Parts: sequence; structure tokens; C-alpha cells
Amino acid sequence: MVILGGGESGVGAAILAAQQGYDVFVSEGGKLKDTYKADLQKHNIDFEEGTHTTERILQADEVMKSPGIPEKNDLVKKIREKNIPVISEIELAYRYKGDSKIIGITGSNGKSTTTALTYHICRHGGLDCALVGNIGYSFARQVAEDPKPLYVVEISSFQLDDIKDFRSNVSILTNITEDHLDRYDYKFENYIASKFRITWNQTADDYFIYCQDDPVIQKYISQFPIHSNHLPFTMQQEPNKGGFIKNGQMNINTGSEKLQMSIYDFALKGIHNQYNTMAAGIASATVGIRKEKIREAIQSFEALEHRMEHVLTVRGVEFINDSKATNVNSTWYALESMEKPTILILGGVDKGNDYGLIRDLVKEKVKAIVCMGVDNRKIHDAFQNDVPLMVNTLSAEEAVKAAFHFAGKGDVVLLSPACASFDLFKNYEDRGRQFKEAVRDL
Repeated sequence: MVILGGGESGVGAAILAAQQGYDVFVSEGGKLKDTYKADLQKHNIDFEEGTHTTERILQADEVMKSPGIPEKNDLVKKIREKNIPVISEIELAYRYKGDSKIIGITGSNGKSTTTALTYHICRHGGLDCALVGNIGYSFARQVAEDPKPLYVVEISSFQLDDIKDFRSNVSILTNITEDHLDRYDYKFENYIASKFRITWNQTADDYFIYCQDDPVIQKYISQFPIHSNHLPFTMQQEPNKGGFIKNGQMNINTGSEKLQMSIYDFALKGIHNQYNTMAAGIASATVGIRKEKIREAIQSFEALEHRMEHVLTVRGVEFINDSKATNVNSTWYALESMEKPTILILGGVDKGNDYGLIRDLVKEKVKAIVCMGVDNRKIHDAFQNDVPLMVNTLSAEEAVKAAFHFAGKGDVVLLSPACASFDLFKNYEDRGRQFKEAVRDL
């Protein structure tokens, strides 16, 4: 087996494949991190870095492709032309998970929060489970090194693209908005189909939990053959099964468990987090967590780093780190939950953003925009008539100083960039940490 890509998913897959008796070769086009190199050496796994030896790769019986490698990559095209089977890391992990159950979570926004909250509730409810996938350890590494009876897996569309038999007993689809279209031939329908693959292979014994209020899910759900039990969550209707919020009360009914809880007791604030909390609550009930434990866990959950994370209040100005907002819809959710005048830090690598989606919220809530990126023209063009103050910066430190200068007592400085981070930072975590450091230095 050839593993293309030597990041967390690639190295995790290599460890599991080697353990299962495959002849494994890892090919990483860039530089391997020292920790990953040490992992491969420890398990006597053959690898290369800084190059791809095409001849050797094309002799593979099967290729595990890391999610970051696009289909238009020349090497991937050659692999496809030779009809060599290509799988994703979650497919490999699924092969060797035994009798363990899977809660799989996908969606354009909210999946990390929903995954972390579901895991928190399951742990609090006494289940022996692991948090894996796009968040934390790779699924394959966990199966190889510390198998569990339940896996709570955050799954990207890229990972779903190369599944064959993978099946989650409980699937959550938080929402679908335009994202990563560069990977889907700029066809939104291709991306939508990718997200709905979370329901592939599900049976009548499984559950599909989805946002009934999401217009894209509403429009396309009937186009896919879904055999599992539907458990929608909504704020606009009152379904018999699933979850809904009405008059400040969350109601959950899975058939086996019923739960009522005030939204004012949720640890996570904002309407988007009410949706995430419903999804996690429903999923936890389907795997047998009692309502008292679900209620306690929802009250005690702490928000993820870089996801609407309160950093500090400096001289009456609150700083919020939402660096994980790498698309416009994520920034929409962040702005929607703002209750104070906001200085918004935006910018980075634009993924074909339509800033029109947040224009009304910007007009209503934002008093200044601080651009943090190499090319900010599109942001200026979008908001020049809506915001009186706009400035360009080229570092987190500059951006924080400029935002603090514009802010008055009682205002919020919100880092919610709506863009990828690769122009000035290693990744969104690096961007978030530099932002927090700059705030602490004020």
C-alpha cells in the first residue's frame, strides 16, 4: 500500500496498515515533521520526503490519499488512469475497527464544535470513546494504538470523497454552504453530493441527524437514497422525532429518550451553537446517554480554541479569537452572535468568497474593518460604502494594535477572517495563537 501524504492522517494510516501486515510506503512531497518521521522509523515503515517516486507509487495495489491532495494533482491523475484503487484514511480505519460504533459528523460549519460537544457528552455519560478525525488524532492511528468501542469522528468532504464501505452508525450533517469549490470543479452540486456521502452504506438500524432549516439540505435530501432513521433538528417546526427549539426550550425525542432543557443553560452561546447543541444532544441520546447526563454535559462544555474563544478584556474592549472561520459563512455565524459594536479583523487567502453574504450584518454591527492579508482589494471593494474605517495590516500584532485603536470601552474586537491563513501564517491555529499573543502584549 502506498500512502500519499505524510501528515497526521497519512502517518496514522501507515501505522495501522503496517500493523495489519501491509507492505507500506509513505510518499510525502514536502518535508515530514520530525515527530511523524520518528513515528515511521519506530514502526520500520519505508518513506520518502521532498519528492514522489512515480514508478514505485504506480506499482501499488492500493493508494491511501491524504485529504489535502486534490484530484487535479498530476500524480493522482496517473494513479486514476492505471485504475489503482484509491481510499481515504477513514476507509482504512473502518476496515479494522471491529465491532466499534461510529458517530460521524460533517458539514460546512459547526462540525468541530458539534464533534467536540458530542464527545464531551458521551464521555460524561460514561462511554469509553475517542475523539478523532479532523480534530485530534487520526481515526486510523487511534484504531491502531488505542482502540475504543465508540469513535466520535469529525469528517471533511475530502475524506468522504474516497470512501467505499465506510459507514457511521450515527451521521450528523450540520449544514451545507459554498466552500472548497476549487476542489469540486467550481460546481456546488459536487460538493453537496460529497457531504451527503456521510449517509452512504447506512442501514435501517442507523440514524441520520441533520438541520431541517438548512435550505441546501432541504432542497437536496430527497435526491439521495438514505436508508437510516431521520432525526431532524430545527427552530422552525416541531417534528415528532429529532429536536426543536421553541420559546427558549430545547426538546429532544429519539424514541428511546426525551429531554427538555432551557437554551439559557447552554454553555455555548449564539443561535448557530443552539443548532450544534441540538445535533450533539440528539446523537448522544441515540447511543444511550441518559437525559440527566446530557443536560449536565451541555452546561459544563468549554468552547474550542480558535472557535469564538474569549481571549481577554483590555480596558473594556473584549477580544474574541474565531480564527477557525476560514469561510464567509463561518464569519456570518460569528457576527450574528455579536451583541456589542464590533471591530472585525478579516482577510487572508480568498477562496472565492462572496462577501455579500455578510454585508447586512457588517452594516448593522461593524464600526471598523481591519484587513489582515497580502491582498485586501476584494474586502475593500465589498465594504467601502458600508464601513467608515478600514485599514490594511500585515501581521497579527499590527492588526490587534489597529483594532484596539479603533475600539472604545464596551466594544468587541473579533478575529473572524473568512479566509484561509496561508499568506501570513502556517495555518488557522498559528493565526489564532499569534492573535492571542498580540492581545496579551497590549
